[in-house]
Amino acid sequence: MSAAGVVVVGAGLGAVRLAENLRANGYESPITLIGAEPYAPYDRPPLSKTVLLGKDERVDLKPAEFYGDSSITLRLGRRVTAVDPKAKAVTVQSTGGGDAVQIAYDQLVLATGLTSRKFPGAEKLTGVHTLRTFDDAVVLRAEIDAARTAVVIGAGFIGCEVAASLTARGVQVTLVEPAPTPLALALGAQIGALVTRMHTANGVDVRAAIGVDEIVGDPSGAVRAVRLSDGTDVPADIVVVGIGSIPVTDYLTGSGIELAAREAGGGIACGPDGSTGAADVYALGDVANWRDESGAARRVEHWNHTVDQAAVVAAAIAGGPRAPIKAAVPYFWSDQFGVKIQVLGRPRPDDDVHVVSDDGARFLAYYSRDGILTAVAGAGKAGAVMKSRAKLQTPTPIDEVLPPHQS
Repeated sequence: MSAAGVVVVGAGLGAVRLAENLRANGYESPITLIGAEPYAPYDRPPLSKTVLLGKDERVDLKPAEFYGDSSITLRLGRRVTAVDPKAKAVTVQSTGGGDAVQIAYDQLVLATGLTSRKFPGAEKLTGVHTLRTFDDAVVLRAEIDAARTAVVIGAGFIGCEVAASLTARGVQVTLVEPAPTPLALALGAQIGALVTRMHTANGVDVRAAIGVDEIVGDPSGAVRAVRLSDGTDVPADIVVVGIGSIPVTDYLTGSGIELAAREAGGGIACGPDGSTGAADVYALGDVANWRDESGAARRVEHWNHTVDQAAVVAAAIAGGPRAPIKAAVPYFWSDQFGVKIQVLGRPRPDDDVHVVSDDGARFLAYYSRDGILTAVAGAGKAGAVMKSRAKLQTPTPIDEVLPPHQS
């Protein structure tokens, strides 16, 4: 059976930061990371940007020697198919097939992340892509040079980044989004309109407030077009689907480990230190639905949140103080057309939006709800955005941050 110590299901950002924190906290028992992909843990944000642009290959999170120097075992190209909390063991099988084996654990951490949603009915068409893994990016990148047209379905952050990267590679891109604007669900339609402006100025054909009925193939099974809900066919040599992701939890069937309700964000239900209802089993990262110190439960798909969770779980396992994760100010960013879009706080589509700076390319906006500052968003305004963090840590009246002529 082997292993024991800490076993981590998943080999991404959360797993690496957890292992690093465990060693820093003096944890000396074995640490094993089990990953379905054949690669050492790597950074995902570059996939839709520099990897597609051909500027980078895979961006590993740590040099190869880190794992040996830190006595961390990587079991890659292997998928966990079952968890048995009573036996304190996981069942593992190679992604290439073969016999399943069991690995024992003293503490188990579930960090399996997400899988991309597929577009129904397009599973057998060639030229239709999602973008979640390094292999996804490599396959898509290989098709770009031969493509003249592309349709990106879904204008969230991944969809917008892919549209920007494909455009930079010389492809004519149509970006389709059922919401009123790109990023409307994340940032609201007013800021979404500024993002639309950025894309159209760079040659992207933005089709907002319209759905997709079908991805159309030719007789050979290759994608030919995307049929919109108004009956229009948009030609496409390649299609990238960015319609959201699903927490990877199928391997927990029969384990008794509680999952959060879909309306609460889904994923694995956790306490304020990442603990699940099963003894010595924790979860972190995109798959984890944590209850924070305020009592609110949420699943957050942001890089910084995963890093914070890894520190909390490591402290709990290594015997440190079981401090709950702080209700820190969320932060996320996106790079599009050479401009960094940054967001601090928790903007909602129905917040009041105050655009305080806009020169046609860069902008800065504050969000408020009931007169209180809730978030800050900026494009090409890194200094102004990051200076707002302190104002978001305590209730701040919006009038305190607005310029005099806008307050």
